[in-house]
Amino acid sequence: MSAQVHPSSVVSPEAILEDGVVIGPFCVVEGNAWIGARTLLRSHVVIGPHTKLGEDNDIYPHCTVGMGPQDLKFKGAPTRLVIGDRNVLRESCTMHRGTEGGGGLTTVADDNFFMTGAHVAHDCHVGSKCIFANCATLAGHVEVGDASNIGAFSAVHQFCRVGAHAFMGGFTVATLDVLPFMKTAGARDTKSYGVNTIGLRRKGFAEASIEGLSKAHRILFHSNLLREEALARVEAELGDIAEVALLTTFIRSSHRGIHRG
Repeated sequence: MSAQVHPSSVVSPEAILEDGVVIGPFCVVEGNAWIGARTLLRSHVVIGPHTKLGEDNDIYPHCTVGMGPQDLKFKGAPTRLVIGDRNVLRESCTMHRGTEGGGGLTTVADDNFFMTGAHVAHDCHVGSKCIFANCATLAGHVEVGDASNIGAFSAVHQFCRVGAHAFMGGFTVATLDVLPFMKTAGARDTKSYGVNTIGLRRKGFAEASIEGLSKAHRILFHSNLLREEALARVEAELGDIAEVALLTTFIRSSHRGIHRG
C-alpha cells in the first residue's frame, strides 16, 4: 500500500513516505523528512527538513513540525526532530528541531496528545502519554516525563523539568522543576499543592503508593525540616515505595530547584 499525496501538496523527492501515509491538500514536506507508515497530514501541514515522524501519527491543519529553532545562534545546521508513534497534534501546533549547542535533537515519544497551539521548542525531550492542553508552551531544553499533563496557556522555562505524572494547572508559569505525581499551579507564586490523587487513581496507581506520596509531600514541605533532613526522613520511612523513590531522586537531581509546597 503506497502513500497517497493530494495533487495540491508539495513533497520533496528527498522525503521518505512509508506505506499508508496520507498527505492531504496544501501540505509541504521538505527534503530529508521521513514520515512513518499510516501517518496522516490532514491539510496545510508543513514538515521541515531532517524531521522523522513515526507510525500512525495524526497531524491536523496548520501544524508546523521540524522547522529551525527560534535561537539567534542558529545558522542552519542539519539538526533534527524525531517524533514517535500514535501522536495527535491538533491545529496550529509547532515543534522545532534542536540546536548544535543543545545536542542537536528534539524528541517526542509515543501516544501524546497536543491540543491546539501547543509548542515544543528546540532541544526538548517529551516522554510518552503526555497531554498538552491548548497553547501549552515549552521553552528550549525542557524535559517532560511520561504521562504528565500541562494545562492550557501554561509555560515551562528553559532548562526546567516536568516530572512523570505531574499535573500543571492552566496558566501555570514554571520557572523551576515541576514535581512528579504532584499538582502544581500558579501564574506568579507557583507552588506544589500535593498529590494528584484523582489522576493517579484513574491511572490505576495503588492506594498505598498514593498515600506514601501524600506522606512524603507532608514531610518535605510541612515538617519544618531542612531539605536534606526531610529527604533523609522520607527515604528512611517510605523509600521502599517506588513512586516515592522516584520523587526523592527527582528532587536530588534538580539543578534549577523545585516548585515547593
